[in-house]
Amino acid sequence: MPATNHDDLTWSEIARVVAIGAKIQRRRARGQSVKALERQADRIIARAEAREKARTK
Repeated sequence: MPATNHDDLTWSEIARVVAIGAKIQRRRARGQSVKALERQADRIIARAEAREKARTK
């Protein structure tokens, strides 16, 4: 079940995306690559959107 009526993400997905975002910020501060982490967050969001779209059909 989504966290809010306006969002497709569940609370656990939100927590995972926020944690990945924190890792991204730390890696950017060190000058390291963040491409893989960004893809991981995008996949989580895309799965949530697809799940909610399928549920509304």
